Amino acid sequence: MISESLQMLAATAAGIGLLHTVVGVDHTLPFIAIGRAQGWSLGRTLRLTILCGFAHVASSMAVAAVGIAIGSAVGSMVWLESIRGELAAWALIIFGCTYAAWSWARRNRPHVHNVGDAQRLLGTWGLFIVFVLGPCEPLIPLLIVPGLQSGWMAALVVTGIFTVCTLGAMIAVVTLGHYGLRLVELGRYTHHADVLAGCAVAVSGAAIMVLGI
Repeated sequence: MISESLQMLAATAAGIGLLHTVVGVDHTLPFIAIGRAQGWSLGRTLRLTILCGFAHVASSMAVAAVGIAIGSAVGSMVWLESIRGELAAWALIIFGCTYAAWSWARRNRPHVHNVGDAQRLLGTWGLFIVFVLGPCEPLIPLLIVPGLQSGWMAALVVTGIFTVCTLGAMIAVVTLGHYGLRLVELGRYTHHADVLAGCAVAVSGAAIMVLGI
């Protein structure tokens, strides 16, 4: 029988998983922007979203697992994740600016071959690496507390609920954004969609720094 404390932690994990994903524009805006700029289908955009989202949670799961194994205090693990958060924000800013600059250079040099393929690889792998390095701060106390008190099974239950809710929210928001942008006419800015996408990614990183989301 599931204990009352575990039920409460599970409900908290679900709520935080949904809230921190919807509020955190860095979880969704980069995929919406890059997908629109590259002309990706919803399916391709969501595949990258799910891959990056899972890597995002898994990297913090690894940190939490180490914390549980060595009996580390929650505060020390959260501090580590906060440092990773700052690094991830800067990574998004640098990635977005690099993507925008490369896209601008490509527009001015259309004769360069294979630049489009390289740009797509930059968009895909760049986001993946950023999300692997990026933290998932709410997961640490949600994992550490039940892990230290009730064992690995409780930690796995909480993690599973958090992961499903996080990925579900990412899929929902990215889907809405994907179809929503179809209604937006860029007009003369259509040829600079990649530049705008890079700027949007950089802005999402800046939002983490300024708003702490």
